[in-house]
This record gives sequence, structure tokens and C-alpha cells, in this order.
Amino acid sequence: MNPEHVNPVRPDPLHADPARPLPGTGDRAVVVTRISDTQWHAVQDDRVVGSGDASRRPDGRLFVSVDAWHDEVFDRVAAAMSADLPEPLHTLTDEADRDTTAAWQRAGFTTVRRERGYLLPTDPQATGLGAVRPPAGVTVLPAGQAQEGPLRALDRIVHAEVEAGPGWPAMPAQVLPCPAGTTVVDPARYAVALQDGEYVGLLRVAPLRRPRIGMLAVRADHRRRGIARVLLAHALESMHRAGTASAWADVAESNTAATALVEGIGARRAGATLELVRH
Repeated sequence: MNPEHVNPVRPDPLHADPARPLPGTGDRAVVVTRISDTQWHAVQDDRVVGSGDASRRPDGRLFVSVDAWHDEVFDRVAAAMSADLPEPLHTLTDEADRDTTAAWQRAGFTTVRRERGYLLPTDPQATGLGAVRPPAGVTVLPAGQAQEGPLRALDRIVHAEVEAGPGWPAMPAQVLPCPAGTTVVDPARYAVALQDGEYVGLLRVAPLRRPRIGMLAVRADHRRRGIARVLLAHALESMHRAGTASAWADVAESNTAATALVEGIGARRAGATLELVRH
């Protein structure tokens, strides 16, 4: 990491004396050390008692996380990371995990967005999507059948439209880090909608224990024609045929169109994720 882009160390009582004993950990000193550009360790008696990690997302946001048993260790690692890294810094917490959210708030982070988690039924009888038909001239290529070149071109168009419109801070934050300039990591995960042979919409599914719909997008000049609904119907029916009863989707609370789409097919709210930021 270029040191010119690292903020100077702020006066911070937790960071100023990294070797002093911490309450609740006995009289043994806990030392926080940055072991790489993206990792920190809190060590006590040669044993790692906490760690921190930073990762840059494809949209440019820098996300941090801390793993520690004791609040005092969490605070120490979070303070060290905040001092070492350029702001803004982002993090994610489960809304139900009030202790972790409070820990990040102690470190100067505030909530900027809320994503609702939804369980989507896959059975067409439950979703009501069994009767959905594509608009005239629209066909759907199942996952794994799209040509990589046109798929990447469509993905670049979608990303440009997001950046020109609401911006990535308004998009779901559950995005895996990937190489700079790369957003389509595995083309086989995408179903694609074609309009008269042109790629106009895409849906990505992450093959987790419960499949996660990671992205559903349609080009701006082809919206409001039901293409997103057709892609969703296709993906859920494919999961149903494979024996999967439900899928997961994260929807930003502010995205009223996506909320209406998933709740309209009987999706059930199942928790929420908070994104917090420190400026």
C-alpha cells in the first residue's frame, strides 16, 4: 500500500499505547501489529487473541472486519485499522448482532444503509411465476450458456449505468472482492436475457448451501418490460427442478422496485444487514 494514501495516526487512547494490559485480559500486555497491507493481529503471550482484515471491493469501497473475543481487543484492533487506513472505511454487521454493531459505533462508525434478507420460494406454484412468459423477442439463456464476450460487455454497461445513476453505495454490499477491473468472475453463474439476439439483462446466482441471487439487472433502455421478472422466474424454476426449496436475496431497503418484486412472489423477510461507515 502506498504510504502517501495512509492517514496519519490520530490521538487515540486505545491506539497510543498498544502494549498496555487490557481490562478483562489479566495483567498480560496485548499488542496489535499490522502484519500485511490488509491484516492485523492482536497478540498476547505469543497467542493471537484478535485479528482484523481489510478488502477493497470492485466498486472501490474499502471494507474492514474484526474478529475478537473481548470488547477491549476488538476496540484496540479497530482503532489500529482506523489509524492505518484511508477513509472512508466500511463494514457490515448482522442487524440482530447488537454487540458487534455497538463495537463498530464505539470505533466511530455510523449506519448508512440497511439491506433486508429475503427467503424466496422456488416452487412456481408458490411464487405465481409459472405463468410468466417473456416479452416479444426476448429469450433467456440458462446459466453457463452465455458467450463470455457479450456477457462482459453487458456487465460493463450495467455497472456504468449504476455509477451514473444511484451509485454503488446504493447497491447491495455483499460483493466478493475480485481483481481490479474484473466484475464477472465466473460466467457460468449467469443467466442472460436476449432481446432479438442482444444481451439486455442478467442474473447471477452464487452456488452456496442456499443459493444466493447476487445480482439482477436489466439495461436501462429495456426496463419496465418484465425482463427482470422473467429472469427471476427462470432462475427460481431451475432451482426448484434441482430440488432446492428456497433461495436467498439481499435487497437494499431503499430499492422499492426490487422490494416489490420479491415480496410480490411471496418472499419472506429473514433478517437484515447493516452497512456502517467511518469518514
